[in-house]
Amino acid sequence: MSDNRSAKPLEVEDTSSGRVLYPKPLIDQPGAGLKLSRFLVLALGLVVAIGYLTLYGNQDANNLLVGALALFAILGVFFLFASAIGFIGLTNRSATNDFAKSFIDQVDEGLLVTDADSRVVYANSAYGKLIGAHFAKDVRTVERIFSKDPEAAEVVYRLAHAVRAGKTAQEEIRLSKPVAALEAEQTGAGPRWYRIRVRPFSLGQKSAALAAWQVQDITNDRNHQERMFQNLQYAIDYLDHAPAGFFSANADGSIVYLNATLADWLRLDLTRFTPGTLNLRDLMIGDGEALLSTVKPDPGETRTVTIDLELARADGMSLPVRLFHMVPMASDGAPGATRTIVLNRSGDLDEMDAGSSRAAEIRFNRFFNSTPIAIASMDAEGKVQRTNAAFLKLFNRPDKDINVTEGNVLAEALGEAGREGFEQALQRAAGGYSNIEPVEVSIAGDADCVLRIYVTSVKSGGETISEGEPNDVDANDVAIIYAMEMSEQRALEEQFAKSQKMQAVGQLAGGIAHDFNNVLTGIIGYSDLLLANHRPSDPAFTDIMAIKQNANRAASLVRQLLAFSRRQTLRPETLELADVLSDLRMLLDRLLGEKVKLDVVHGRDLWPIKADLSQFEQVVVNLAVNARDAMPDGGQLTIRTRNVSEGDCAALNYAELTPADYVLIEVEDTGTGMSPEVLEKIFEPFFSTKEIGKGTGLGLSTVYGIVKQTGGFIYPNSVEGEGTTFHVFFGRHIPTVEEIEKEEAPVEIAPEKDLTGSSTILVVEDEDAVRAFAERALQARGYAVRTAETGLEGVEVMEELKGEVDLIISDVMMPEMDGPAMYMELRETYDNLKIIFASGYAEDAFERNLPEGESFEFLPKPYTLKQLATAVKDALDDSQ
Repeated sequence: MSDNRSAKPLEVEDTSSGRVLYPKPLIDQPGAGLKLSRFLVLALGLVVAIGYLTLYGNQDANNLLVGALALFAILGVFFLFASAIGFIGLTNRSATNDFAKSFIDQVDEGLLVTDADSRVVYANSAYGKLIGAHFAKDVRTVERIFSKDPEAAEVVYRLAHAVRAGKTAQEEIRLSKPVAALEAEQTGAGPRWYRIRVRPFSLGQKSAALAAWQVQDITNDRNHQERMFQNLQYAIDYLDHAPAGFFSANADGSIVYLNATLADWLRLDLTRFTPGTLNLRDLMIGDGEALLSTVKPDPGETRTVTIDLELARADGMSLPVRLFHMVPMASDGAPGATRTIVLNRSGDLDEMDAGSSRAAEIRFNRFFNSTPIAIASMDAEGKVQRTNAAFLKLFNRPDKDINVTEGNVLAEALGEAGREGFEQALQRAAGGYSNIEPVEVSIAGDADCVLRIYVTSVKSGGETISEGEPNDVDANDVAIIYAMEMSEQRALEEQFAKSQKMQAVGQLAGGIAHDFNNVLTGIIGYSDLLLANHRPSDPAFTDIMAIKQNANRAASLVRQLLAFSRRQTLRPETLELADVLSDLRMLLDRLLGEKVKLDVVHGRDLWPIKADLSQFEQVVVNLAVNARDAMPDGGQLTIRTRNVSEGDCAALNYAELTPADYVLIEVEDTGTGMSPEVLEKIFEPFFSTKEIGKGTGLGLSTVYGIVKQTGGFIYPNSVEGEGTTFHVFFGRHIPTVEEIEKEEAPVEIAPEKDLTGSSTILVVEDEDAVRAFAERALQARGYAVRTAETGLEGVEVMEELKGEVDLIISDVMMPEMDGPAMYMELRETYDNLKIIFASGYAEDAFERNLPEGESFEFLPKPYTLKQLATAVKDALDDSQ
């Protein structure tokens, strides 16, 4: 620090009293200014020079004098104007800022101003006191003083770096001793806390940058905060170990505090509790949360209610409590954090006489608020009086602008359809009538929420209840209502009815398909017999082929009926959807045509599924064809696949979709969409929105049956004018070791089999045409054939032949005794019996009637001559 500063004392004191009059700044050198003393010396010198020239000068001196006087006159005028506008002053500028300087000089906070070179420009007396400097020559910068302490050096460096970058910064520093003792290298009186602020500034646009350092001793504030924190810790400790429980919750129900007593009662680990991790609903049994959330005082007020209910302990047990629940409301209507005192009532019940009225009151309040049925008492005007938690949860719906609490009219919250019936029931209750029929109504604005309300009278035969009488209801009450939400039950009833309808239609379709298959077996079989005896050049050959082709078309329709009824035969195998859809894409492109753009999007790492390949392809093709027909002017068809884990199923919110791992296939079109009425019927057989002759109405019903029989689920979503999306879920299949080894084994091409033989075969079939066809076909292949029309006759033929039959071909559905029953009776006598069951139903439709592990072959109807001969040959070869 330069020595040109005068050694000024820190303060000016009144010598008589020793009182500080005005603290003075230790250093105040704002810059150069025109001092008044210097101005007077200059003026006196000019006057002396002019007087000398006047008395002793010659002509030249006179001319010089006149010129000098003219120059001084011009300078004087300029000075007057410059002085008037403030451009030149006779004193320091600081003299014009006495008020501001006096304020800054007298503040308790130390202030130090430095220039860009860290030279001190200004330091008030408080800064001098802080660092222990009594004279200007003793003042040091903040950087020099605080950097002496290693703990503060880094902080001061950050502050200095910030101000040089033109930023304002603030830090708090803890020193092991006062800064004055640090500067004097003395032992201090203990640790001190300082708050240091620094900010850059300048006196004008062209003036140099300055830095203002503010230093404040905040040790007392820190000590006060520490004392407050300790007091708070004491208070929390007292509250934690109070004989009553306590918790506080935000308006959304999240618990921000609970004491150790309540945590102990609830068997909660308080060390793991953090604010917001628990919610009121986690503590309440039933709908107790609704009792607390509906307490809403007026703005600016606080309301306290007393509630008896049960809390849920962490071990699954219940805790009967009484809550003193206080809810504050700000003046702007915003609810504050609640404060709730909890009293444990389990001890009260243990100490009270079980028959006392006090114990009965506690138990009644627990049961009343914990029951899942909404209960409320009502007066003659239909206003709600006392309610339980379930009632408040049911009728307190801010999203529907419904808030039925004490004093509100319940009928106003009900839908118009059942409101009149409810009011009539309430009138009957007010008259003392019994046996009031329940009323089914809906919530206003929510037609899907269906309620069944039971109304009972609190009077008997028109009697009145006087005030003061010992009753559980108020004197104004005329009825007690019990409301049960039936929405879920209604949905289940509708779903069950729809399922029953689909099942009945499926049984009808399956029965028709079975009978048709018997007829078609005869037609196709006899066509094969005729074709075997005609050459392609024969005139009748073409006609016979036409008969067989039409029979096969009929068989295809029958298979769709069986698919809907879930009675078709499936040959499931492990499928990789990406490969299957890739192979199917070429066919889909041809079916969709040029107007419809196909896009297939596969999810990553798709799981395999197990399904019948041909049936799965039929599902995709039928959905694609329906999408094409819904886009007559063209559009976009998108097929997406992705995995859906068990955890994701609940979020999808689909009925009947049991949680498991699925592979989801979405078929989305941009077509015309469907109305809700059409959407409900799309899976019914023979229902179609297409013109007559352009559709059978079996496409989607077939899809439905295949998906269900495979164990999957299908859900349609459609919006008229926007399009339709089908969501098809197939269960994830985890291949077994045997399946993996079978897939990896090389495929061997078997040579063409010789379909002739000489074995004895028994054909049991109640359909004459099918039995006759089978007999002729097998005899033509060299077999010895015996026939029977029923199962009983089949048993008789076996006894007649003494069991010397190599193979039985039996129908499944027959009068008197069906095929499985015949088989089980014959098995008791003949151990090595071989049988082929032929049926128009699926194999698993009758397999359940046989003992587990029974060995048999299956031949689905309708079958051709070659299929029959091949099945017989395979069965006989396996027995050898």
